Amino acid sequence: MTVEIPATWMDRMKTQAARTGHRMMPMAGQARMAAAQGIEGARYWAAPRLESAAHGFEDQVAPMVSSMLTAAAKKIDPTPVQSRRWPTFMLLTGLAVGAIGYLFYRRNAQQWTEHMKDSASDASRWVNEKADRVPESTDRMATRMSDQANEASRKMP
Repeated sequence: MTVEIPATWMDRMKTQAARTGHRMMPMAGQARMAAAQGIEGARYWAAPRLESAAHGFEDQVAPMVSSMLTAAAKKIDPTPVQSRRWPTFMLLTGLAVGAIGYLFYRRNAQQWTEHMKDSASDASRWVNEKADRVPESTDRMATRMSDQANEASRKMP
């Protein structure tokens, strides 16, 4: 083991500061832990109080400030107050146009239904006519095929 003896006053101060730092290290760790716990405790204590204060401000002060600012804005607004006749007129016009559109729709739907009934009866009549012609057509085709078969059988030796 060798012991160094500092030669200058500055070296002696450095050595003593290093020894003091080594002795204080455990106490500094404890102080850090105590400070962290104190800060955390303060946060647990302060958080609900801050939230309560925010809700109180929001519920009591903010509406008064808002109404005061709205009243001030109305007082200094240079535009005249508009009547409610124009929006009412537009609403009634829209209702009238809607009612007319509904009536046209109903009339067109009725006409379409009647047209479809006529078309269906025409189609039914056409199908019946075709069905009546089918036996005649099949008889003709059967006769023609029979004739062709007879010719083919005569040509065969």
